[in-house]
Amino acid sequence: MYDVIVTSGTPSVVAAKQATTVIPVVFAVAGDPIASNLVTSLSRPGGNITGLSTVATDLAGKRVELLREAVPGVQRLAILANASNPLSVLETGEVEAAAQKVGIKSITLGIRHAQDIVPAFGGLGGPADALYVVADPLTNTNRPQIHLLAMTAKVPAIYNAREHSEAGGLIAYGPNFADLYRRAASFVDRILRGTNPGDIPVEQPTKFDLVINLKTRLLA
Repeated sequence: MYDVIVTSGTPSVVAAKQATTVIPVVFAVAGDPIASNLVTSLSRPGGNITGLSTVATDLAGKRVELLREAVPGVQRLAILANASNPLSVLETGEVEAAAQKVGIKSITLGIRHAQDIVPAFGGLGGPADALYVVADPLTNTNRPQIHLLAMTAKVPAIYNAREHSEAGGLIAYGPNFADLYRRAASFVDRILRGTNPGDIPVEQPTKFDLVINLKTRLLA
């Protein structure tokens, strides 16, 4: 039997929770642990699971604001999201609400598999002024293709992590994931020293990255 399971991403954490109620589980990254029913509270997670939240849903409004600043006059926002990921569905709702609040019309491009990405871009039904990519393992794994499609369509896009902008995306805003993974090690250390994971509070990011790819901006 394993002493500790370390995982990342809401779908993986959900799978670990379903697999065991005995082995301690530490999530280095989870978007909204309470809304995703991973823990009962941030201060006292309970059960065998604890870790670090990326506050994904809370940052949706901020990303919409950043898009409006970078791309003045945005009227139509496309949202690319994995419809199979419950957290992606939650974040999509937050993006739609934030866009509506400032008078931006949104259209959600739901995908479930990598082969859905190209048809999703083709199903925009008209020009979009900007693109919001909801991060999850599916969109992260296929980011080169998503970047290429966005650039081909000349649609400026915003993402959740600096790696996306470094790979060609226009804007990225979100937690510093390297820092979250480093901090996850301290959770493992405490558990191995005998602390009950249910007694270790879920922590939130303390470092955030805002990255703008100037080369992409010139091409957009």
